[in-house]
Amino acid sequence: MKYLIAGLGNIGDEYANTRHNIGFIIADALAQDLKSEFKTERLAMVSKPKFKGRQLVVIKPTTYMNLSGKALRFWMEKENVPIENVLIVFDDLDLDVGVLRMRTKGSGGTHNGMNDIIDTLGRNDLVRLRVGIGRDFAPGYQVDYVLGKWTRTEEKIMMDKIPMAIDFVKSFVFAGAQRTMNLYNKK
Repeated sequence: MKYLIAGLGNIGDEYANTRHNIGFIIADALAQDLKSEFKTERLAMVSKPKFKGRQLVVIKPTTYMNLSGKALRFWMEKENVPIENVLIVFDDLDLDVGVLRMRTKGSGGTHNGMNDIIDTLGRNDLVRLRVGIGRDFAPGYQVDYVLGKWTRTEEKIMMDKIPMAIDFVKSFVFAGAQRTMNLYNKK
């Protein structure tokens, strides 16, 4: 059984450790936890660890955030991963910093990467792990906020939550989305 885990973010040093790259940060932590490394391949950096007998394909799209759908579709088709075995990890302004929530469908809200995935695949029944980054910005400064670096307080909160994010992913792979939501969404 194969699972595709897509951590969303932007490539380039200028985006490293920004709020918008929490998907990349979690993908990196997952690969490290499963003792796997990333290699640059077509449209993504790719890691292929195993977990409890299941093959994971962890991607960090190199298409930039707003074109994430192209990379996701390519890797779903290349690895023949069914939609129910796909998990997308991304930042969410509508959740407080460090709050983790899994959902199985819905809109992309204000997240352009998730909206591009929904548009590209033509469906919104995609399992996603939303990672809260808060909404501490003045009107009109959303882009500066999401592309901004973490404050020390935010960084501490997020570093403490990364192990839980890895647990979400592992539970999704081993137990499925519904059971994972029942176990972890309330924590």
